[in-house]
Amino acid sequence: MIPAARHAERRGRLRAMVSEAGPGRAMLVTDLANVRYLTGFSGSNAVLLVGGDPSEDLIGTDGRYQDQVAEEAPGLPAIIDRDTLSAVARCAPSGPVAIEASLPVGDERRLGGERGPVVVTDGLVAAMRAVKDPDEVALLERACAITVAGLAALAEEIRVGVTEVDLARRLEQIFGSLGAEDRAFDSIVGAGPHSAIPHHQPGRRPLEAGDLLVVDAGARVDGYHADMTRTFVVGADPDAWQSDIHGAVWAAHAAATAEYRPAADARSVDGVARAVIDSAGFGAAFTHGLGHGVGLEIHEAPMVGPRATGSMAPDMAITVEPGVYLLGRGGVRIEDTLVVTDNGPRVLTEAPRELVVVG
Repeated sequence: MIPAARHAERRGRLRAMVSEAGPGRAMLVTDLANVRYLTGFSGSNAVLLVGGDPSEDLIGTDGRYQDQVAEEAPGLPAIIDRDTLSAVARCAPSGPVAIEASLPVGDERRLGGERGPVVVTDGLVAAMRAVKDPDEVALLERACAITVAGLAALAEEIRVGVTEVDLARRLEQIFGSLGAEDRAFDSIVGAGPHSAIPHHQPGRRPLEAGDLLVVDAGARVDGYHADMTRTFVVGADPDAWQSDIHGAVWAAHAAATAEYRPAADARSVDGVARAVIDSAGFGAAFTHGLGHGVGLEIHEAPMVGPRATGSMAPDMAITVEPGVYLLGRGGVRIEDTLVVTDNGPRVLTEAPRELVVVG
């Protein structure tokens, strides 16, 4: 668990950013992942007030979470009110108050009518969350270690005839047995032609000999998400076309991973992977961005893709996940979660990337 002092330090940094941006003396934080980042509270209803002074900080929720907020956000005054937003807003100091761009328009108008001027801000907390502190990296390491071990255990159980959905549920059971609190996202298990659907929802299709099998999954530990993908061949040696696309993806993965360094341009790094796949003749079959940040959400800043903006910085946790998808035939994706460091990328999901035959 991340200590309360770390959350207070984060609120202090946000306070300085709000003051520098000049929208007012206080900010209302309503995005639940941002509230958790700044307080530790993980309930499904919360509003945080970050005041001009630490003594003005407080959190609001409703009666369902009265005990939980006291446990998870110790030392932070709490307001318990079902109309949480209004109750917290009434405690804000006079003058304009900053709000997050994700707040629904109806709530924004209601706030303006109840207490006066509001100023929309965008991306302040997201920018903070993009760079991980040591506590966050440690949690990501645990989540990724469970993911690696879980996928290795699942590979031993894959057999011709088992269904996609059975494999997905089994993997999630393994994650729990290894200490995860939950899966990081809906596990993707796609076999045969379904492996060419990047976000395939596992179904009742049984695995057949010769299928490509894509497994994209992650464990979640104390709110932090892992993300990893490996591709297998079921019950037979791979065909030449399967080896060809796997080789292209693996080469793109290796070339792009080496570029995950401080100050690297995110769009250019995506271009490195895309050029490798394009040179192999599969450029049109790489249909998504190269990667995304991971942390309290499975997809968060920064994004790495053909329309990405910005550059990488030390301690960003980002995925690298090139893929090739031949619709109606099969697909390959190889994905790792890594941390950008001054000494190059540190991969947290280190595991074999060969086209392994299972079952």
